[in-house]
Amino acid sequence: MARPLVMGIVNVTPDSFSDGGRLGSVAAAVDHAMRLAADGADILDIGGESTRPGADPVDERDEMARVVPVIAGVRARWGGPISIDTLKPGVARAAAAAGAAIWNDVSALTWAEDSLETAAALGCTVCLMHMKGEPRTMQADPRYDDVVAEVIGALAARAEAALAAGVTRDRIWLDPGVGFGKTASHNLALTAHLERLAALGFPVLYGASRKRVVQAVDATATEPDDRIGGSLALALEAARRGAAVIRVHDVRQTVQALKLQAAVAAAAKG
Repeated sequence: MARPLVMGIVNVTPDSFSDGGRLGSVAAAVDHAMRLAADGADILDIGGESTRPGADPVDERDEMARVVPVIAGVRARWGGPISIDTLKPGVARAAAAAGAAIWNDVSALTWAEDSLETAAALGCTVCLMHMKGEPRTMQADPRYDDVVAEVIGALAARAEAALAAGVTRDRIWLDPGVGFGKTASHNLALTAHLERLAALGFPVLYGASRKRVVQAVDATATEPDDRIGGSLALALEAARRGAAVIRVHDVRQTVQALKLQAAVAAAAKG
């Protein structure tokens, strides 16, 4: 089996759940991105607004000031694809001008009236993620009758909206949104049935790195750094079930795990 692409996370935010505040300068963020690239990241995902549960929104100008210099700095040192993790079309436009080629939008291009139009005009790859509610309230009491069917249906509808707006089919990715308006049982169900989302025919991005779904299974994993083993297990399962891109903090460990998974699969065929 071909391994999924690995997307390395570069958070330039003071309040992200796992590494908020660690990259307090442009130079530190660019250096961190280069370490992820050296560890084997295929894509670097740069974000300037936390979308953890309970997070407050960030002013567009502040978000641009955080991410644009980092994107420009990474682009000056690295030729691989850069992703901008943002809700805002204005930030996406500024990021694209600085060198980003992927727009990773947790609102699935619903945050602003011109989100779909902007994505089509930029001609970039867009990742449409499912989120129930918005970051400040999404974990208040999320409920579904059938989480797998509802998430797949919602993402299929957003993909159709993107196509209708002029985004080409080959530039649409889908993300089930682990941890975004979902309980641990919802997240596990979506992981267990990820192949149903992949069956829509769009590349699937999967991101469960260091999230609380790990703690729900292993109560000792109270801190994000305690969840690396569980994150690897989820990444491998997502890869087995059809994910095309895995978004992670721990790039070197994830790349190694995926290489071994692919090697065992190749040996089984031989």
